Amino acid sequence: MSGEPIIETTGLRRVFKGHGGEVEAVAGVDLRVEAGQIFGFLGPNGAGKTTTLRILATLLPPTAGTACVAGYDVAREADQVRKRIGYVAQAGGSFRESTGREELVIQGRLFGMSKSDATKRAVEILAALDLTEAADRTCGTYSGGMRRRLNIGIGMVHRPSLLFLDEPTTGLDPQARARLWEEIEKLRESGTSVFLTTHYLEEADALCDRLAIIDHGRIVAEGSPSDLKREIAGDVLTIGVEGDCDKIMALMRAQPFVREASIEDGMVRLYVDKGDQAVPIVLRLLDSNGMAPSSMNLHRPSLDDVFLKKTGRSLRETAA
Repeated sequence: MSGEPIIETTGLRRVFKGHGGEVEAVAGVDLRVEAGQIFGFLGPNGAGKTTTLRILATLLPPTAGTACVAGYDVAREADQVRKRIGYVAQAGGSFRESTGREELVIQGRLFGMSKSDATKRAVEILAALDLTEAADRTCGTYSGGMRRRLNIGIGMVHRPSLLFLDEPTTGLDPQARARLWEEIEKLRESGTSVFLTTHYLEEADALCDRLAIIDHGRIVAEGSPSDLKREIAGDVLTIGVEGDCDKIMALMRAQPFVREASIEDGMVRLYVDKGDQAVPIVLRLLDSNGMAPSSMNLHRPSLDDVFLKKTGRSLRETAA
């Protein structure tokens, strides 16, 4: 039922030991994810997204802290958790030599279904994911988008309460990605909670009811995409300049319509009230002080602006 937690963690940590010493991949994560949501874990590669997900899916034991999934402790009641979740890894779980139908039936049998029930369920999933015509082709002949849809189908054969998706659209073309977004939204509509990791800003913004931004193993922000963007006051104006950025910063910080100002990679970034009115004022100020911008860009706050404000760097550039 919506409003009840499907995931709760407190002080979740995971430390890996290597020749160079200890690496803290997850550094005290506190999460509460309500049932019936698409919850996103947004962050760059190496931020701790997959490690956290693998702990929640009982594939890695936590070094410290607690985590409950679907009402069960992941460390003490792993078998109960596994009965109630589906898990789709980045690499997927289908074999090139098997047909899509065979993969689904085998997965159903592994979860204790009779052969007839597993076969019936496979037919339902193939139809739901628009894979009926390809059902008896080997997975090696599927396109990237078809294989990702099949892998999601494999994860939901047993009708899990919660489906974990690790970077579900990585490597897909824009059309295949949009198609997969539709399938993920259908899962929520059918009552399945979804927990997905991603480093795509657009994906998190389009799909997620709520999300947590993670960096260096720590949650730096959490909320709905609209609430997080609302924290960034005003519009964002970036100015490309040739010359002394500090001089422009001092000039802009003295203006009453500028709420915040910073320098990033040779660009002056301003958070301003009423950006469309601020642009001509900024241009006049620069001109009267003998400064000519090489570029100027105005946009509404994005999740990348949230990440930048929380971490001091751009997620787009980090991911690239």
